[in-house]
Amino acid sequence: MGNSFPAGAFGTGNRAEGMWQMMEQLRSGFEKRSGTRVGRGDVRASVLALLAEQPMHGYQIIREIEERSGGSWKPSAGSVYPTLQLLSDEGLISAEESNGRKTYSLTEEGRAVAGEAGGTAPWETTGASESTGFTALPKAGLELSQAAAQVHRTGSPAQIQQAVTVLDDARRRLYSILAQD
Repeated sequence: MGNSFPAGAFGTGNRAEGMWQMMEQLRSGFEKRSGTRVGRGDVRASVLALLAEQPMHGYQIIREIEERSGGSWKPSAGSVYPTLQLLSDEGLISAEESNGRKTYSLTEEGRAVAGEAGGTAPWETTGASESTGFTALPKAGLELSQAAAQVHRTGSPAQIQQAVTVLDDARRRLYSILAQD
């Protein structure tokens, strides 16, 4: 099989830049569509689990969930802040304003509810099906394209040619998987 990349695709010029812009758009679109979906109760359970550890502000909660889920789940502010308001209305959390920022902490009743939940935190289970699910392969492909783009931007001509060889081999090996019975 011949080289599947357009002539000069890893070289300089508008053609190569257009290809990498297209890959970036693909990556961006994939991340928006395939972000790990979790159940409605998971935001609530996550907020309670995090606040059981220490008081936090809203964006800190979002960052913690993203970090703890390995980047596979990043709840939006539009789901976290209404959840915080609901938990506050239920008397499970309280808010203290300091330096123009609200820091949330569990009330005694909130600690009891968080303790009842026990078990595994939602961010610990969101990636479980991803490693074998339908999003694992496209995600791996996008990560590969990001690595190729990095070689394109910073590699020497010899390194770029090595990358082309590696990618050609990977493509052939992927097709050989489909050829197996």
